[in-house]
Amino acid sequence: MRPHCRHPGLAYGTEAVPEAPELLTPRLLLRHWHPDDLAPFAAMNADPEVMEHFPALMSRAESDAFTARVETELMSLGYGLWAVQERATGRFLGFTGMHPVTFEAPFVTGTTVEIGWRLRREGWGRGYAQEAARAALEVAFGAAGLREVVSFTSTTNHRSTRVMEGIGMTHDPTDDFDHPRLPRGHRLERHVLYRISSPPTST
Repeated sequence: MRPHCRHPGLAYGTEAVPEAPELLTPRLLLRHWHPDDLAPFAAMNADPEVMEHFPALMSRAESDAFTARVETELMSLGYGLWAVQERATGRFLGFTGMHPVTFEAPFVTGTTVEIGWRLRREGWGRGYAQEAARAALEVAFGAAGLREVVSFTSTTNHRSTRVMEGIGMTHDPTDDFDHPRLPRGHRLERHVLYRISSPPTST
């Protein structure tokens, strides 16, 4: 099922970059960030199990600063890392969406965009990450006009690579890389890279 977009800003197709839309899926709402999200998001980022495949836990100040940055991207790029809410309960689950890649690596060009997700443990094992990611890709290959989206994670993060494969991304081992922002020999240094291209347009 294609997600339903509720757009709070300009219509797509104008020269100005519109504010990112809200996305409705059968079970989820992908939306802008609210002040009430800050505490549960900080709790997620301080959870060692949630952050197992990240270099470090985040402090409350770091978590709050992260939400401020990604909300700014949602307002300015027309896409970004949406807050994910469970529609049935209104519960905040985490985030899913796209983000420009800002480090140097062989696969990175000036327009490389990654898709990613981070959900609280209560949302694991229910297919929420795939459901949200598919909705985000509709924006990536639709309104945002991207030709390719990548995703990457440490070689040990099998839960995340299953999501990548589940949304149709493909892996070429020759693309794998050492993350330049991690020190040599770090347990998470080696990363796998997955790609997905925009579907061909019908003529």
